[in-house]
Amino acid sequence: MTEGERGEGAGNVERLLREAAPHELFEKVRGVLARDHGAAGAKLLMADYASARLQPVTAQPFTADSVSAYNSSEGRAFGAQEPHVVSEEGGTTVHLPVSVRGDRLGVLSVRYPAGVRVGGLLGPLQDVADALAHEILVADRDTDFFLQARRARRLTLAAEMQWELLPGRSCSRPEYDLGAQLEPAYAIHGDSFDWSASADHLTLTVNNGMGEGIDAALLTSLAVSALRNARRAGLGLADQAALADQALYGQYQGRLHLAMLLLRFDLDTGEVEVIDAGSPRVWRLRGGTLEPFALEAQLPLGMFEDTVYTCQRFRMLPGDRLFFLSDGVYDVLSPAGEPYGLHALARAVTNTRLLPPSQVPRALLEELPGYRGGADAADDAMVVCLDWHGRPGTERSGER
Repeated sequence: MTEGERGEGAGNVERLLREAAPHELFEKVRGVLARDHGAAGAKLLMADYASARLQPVTAQPFTADSVSAYNSSEGRAFGAQEPHVVSEEGGTTVHLPVSVRGDRLGVLSVRYPAGVRVGGLLGPLQDVADALAHEILVADRDTDFFLQARRARRLTLAAEMQWELLPGRSCSRPEYDLGAQLEPAYAIHGDSFDWSASADHLTLTVNNGMGEGIDAALLTSLAVSALRNARRAGLGLADQAALADQALYGQYQGRLHLAMLLLRFDLDTGEVEVIDAGSPRVWRLRGGTLEPFALEAQLPLGMFEDTVYTCQRFRMLPGDRLFFLSDGVYDVLSPAGEPYGLHALARAVTNTRLLPPSQVPRALLEELPGYRGGADAADDAMVVCLDWHGRPGTERSGER
């Protein structure tokens, strides 16, 4: 197949999916794979909220067994974000990542009879998976079909509210890679993150709200909405923080407040503006050395009326990796009463240094139960990981 024919085929699939009913997207894809690509069968699996299982999409939720997002053939495609081919006596299965701009949604598995050579099919099949990924994001506005498929169990109402706020769980651009995860995924209530990219900037917020359950979710929802409103109005970081601070104080009169980190990255230079309004905390991995990233702490949002916020600045260098952790991570205690701290984090970072940011948060959070000695978590836990690549020409020298 020539590049022109491949492009025309991808365009036909995109048009077909745009015209399909949201809940019928996968059935349309299954038909395309059989008719145009000679597939004997296909299966779509969605990553669950904990990013630990891949849940089969079926007409009725929970009617088929899930598989590991790590220790399975499907999980290998999901983790590596590359097609993975498995040949067995009965035929060949191609597992393809279903992702949009680095946000990993799931895996499309396409089965072929024995004897079929699939090498030349990988490109066109990935085009189908990519088209499906885009349409799933659009379909989520109009149907619960794919959102239900993601659930290994029922979400609490607070968790439902928090997940609806999030921009995704990972994002990739030439200048950076981002990954984030919340735990407990099905019962999260106060922690949250948000990001938005423009042609020249990345804005990232990491939030840790007071309270539990619905109260914490409502607090965080108001804060995130206020920050987005200010950002979309074109306000600078300090004014964004001030508007959100006023919104929270106006609603709660200081009874509840929200700790936040607000950052704006210049994609061209690596210069960063930051406001540290309480926790979460930041650690930087540069040149193999992990160190806490000390910032001037300012008041949490909503604690007092008319708080004035000021920006600090630092610089990212290509190869830097940042970790943003909520207190549900860095304040975790071992059975002996020792906080998680830098030593335990350094070990976890070393163990995950070769993983992309999309996989790092899940890997770090999986270590916490072992550090706690198997005890249940006392608080939400959040990890956000950012790898900075910069643009060509970004200098590699010049400390903060």
